[in-house]
Amino acid sequence: MRTLAVIDLGSNSFRLVVFTYNGWWRRTDEIHETVRIGEGLDATGELQPEPVERALETLEMYAHFCRATDVDEVRPVATSAIRDAANRDEFLKAARELTGLEVEVLAPEQEAYYGYLAAINSTALRDGVVLDLGGGSMQLTEVRDRQAEDMRSWPLGAVRMTERFLSADPAKPKHLKALRAHVTDALGGLPWLEGDLVGIGGTTRNLAAAAELQAELPSFGVQGFNLRRDSLDKLVERLAEMPAEERGNVPGIKSGRGDLILAGAVVVQTVMELGGFETLEATEAGLREGVFFSTLLADHEPPLFEDVRRASVRNLAARYGADDAHSEQVARISLEIWDELGDAGVHDADGAERELLEAAAALHDIGVSIDYDDHHKHSRYLVLSAGLPGFSPRETALIGQMCRYHRKGTPSLGEVDGLARKGDLELLERCSATLRIAEQLERSRDQAVDDIAVRVRDGVAKLEVRAHDDVTVGRWAAERQRDIFEMAFGLELELSE
Repeated sequence: MRTLAVIDLGSNSFRLVVFTYNGWWRRTDEIHETVRIGEGLDATGELQPEPVERALETLEMYAHFCRATDVDEVRPVATSAIRDAANRDEFLKAARELTGLEVEVLAPEQEAYYGYLAAINSTALRDGVVLDLGGGSMQLTEVRDRQAEDMRSWPLGAVRMTERFLSADPAKPKHLKALRAHVTDALGGLPWLEGDLVGIGGTTRNLAAAAELQAELPSFGVQGFNLRRDSLDKLVERLAEMPAEERGNVPGIKSGRGDLILAGAVVVQTVMELGGFETLEATEAGLREGVFFSTLLADHEPPLFEDVRRASVRNLAARYGADDAHSEQVARISLEIWDELGDAGVHDADGAERELLEAAAALHDIGVSIDYDDHHKHSRYLVLSAGLPGFSPRETALIGQMCRYHRKGTPSLGEVDGLARKGDLELLERCSATLRIAEQLERSRDQAVDDIAVRVRDGVAKLEVRAHDDVTVGRWAAERQRDIFEMAFGLELELSE
């Protein structure tokens, strides 16, 4: 295993994130400090003494942490505030002498590039725009067929816009109007504001969390959450009526961001209005993940996963030590049964449902890493808690529920019902029944089943199991699941060799 610590010296906050990787990867530590190094920069053009002092103290602590935890590699990167400051060289020198860290100052295009990597490797975006709003600047990247076509940066960050337009408390309507006009003028009729919109950065995450809680939806984090423009409009109205010190009390808004969130929200709102975007998809990934992906996927050009959804499933399975041979066999049998039933006209589900079934089959046993007892429940917990970048919250919830019911119980949407669409309970029943039959046919974990043929006649689905070894145990276990199969498909189940 290797470890990489990415230190993001942002205009509002400094964040250290440790990634552990070796084929699979995960975040294994994180430290966040609200440093506000960009405080006063917009008015003076220089980093101010108090923010510099806070910044150096934080960096010194981060350096001690990296040494104490024996991190293999450290990548400190600085963005807008430090980049734009007239006295940045003095700050970088002081940081180097105090900590030994060589801080890399990212050019605007580099900052946008790492944001692009973070977004494309954590969502299913193919064509549209990536929005990265920080404390000092905003980056927009045009994406076509997952490739970055144009990357631009503007000094429209939440710290700058708060200091320039919203210093009065509470905010005045004329100042909000002036901020919207400023963003509109800055973007200057950008021609490629179209398609889908993905947002990264603390402002986006906080706004998505607040909107999700306001809508009283089941929440497992904001990954993949679609922030609707009308929901954002209502949130902006609500925040504008509050004193700055109260905004951090709004559920979903972190207290350290309360005074900045309104300006950030207005910038995002204006971008959505200019591009006619009805939704903004949020991702938990940020610039730190973008820097990490440039290392993890260094042998790809550009460093992108070929299939984000498949990569997410494989990564989660590997993180929790899934039995690959068993999981792959269960997935193969599940899909054979699924396809045979489809060919026989038993269901007319689309490929999206089949993909969810395949994902659940790959992940159904990861809960064993916690304990064998109730491992089906543990698997569900891990899927929902760890998340599956590239899948929507609804899809992730359905995969988790399929894992929950791969052994026993009557499938139910339970607490994720609020995310469901019409017909999702029937979808869950079909996929859970198929997964459970496949799991039982592989009950002896010996990969003895070679293939499955399904014949449907007179209300009976006959599964012919072809195997190269004895499958008595598997047949016995699968036959005990007749009830769930009949509930899901309206057919009696028979098994033969």
